Amino acid sequence: MDFQQRLQKAIERGSRAGDEQARAERDRELNEKELQRLHAQYRLELGERIERCLAQVADQFPGFQLESIVGERGWGAAIARDDLRIDRIAGRTNGFSRLEMFIRPYSSYRLLELAAKGTVQNREVFNRTQYQRLAEADLTSFTEMIDHGALEFAEMYAAKK
Repeated sequence: MDFQQRLQKAIERGSRAGDEQARAERDRELNEKELQRLHAQYRLELGERIERCLAQVADQFPGFQLESIVGERGWGAAIARDDLRIDRIAGRTNGFSRLEMFIRPYSSYRLLELAAKGTVQNREVFNRTQYQRLAEADLTSFTEMIDHGALEFAEMYAAKK
């Protein structure tokens, strides 16, 4: 085989390798777009669940204000309340209570991540994060965490009230 033939074969191999690399890159982009779509779908479902649960907790304790969380931190909801107590002995004291839950934005780690933080009468009672790989995410475990966090917060707030 002379040099010209070897040169042609090398060019063909390089061309095939380039085509395969471009095809792999397109597949990766498609996969990335599919994961982003899946994250958006899960975020919407779980965001609605968060909002419903927190609204029900707020309905049980007058004075809590429900707010939506939408931004760079994530998507979800929070309820908050400021209590003012006036006592002859202790004087005036403020008590802040807040429960927030949100789904963190999509990232290069390809995770579905739920963050929950509860504060009752100025004391942080829990701060949790649950995450799973997006391709393997189980929405049931996330809805259970949302329910559990809301119920736990309601129980702790009722005990301190």
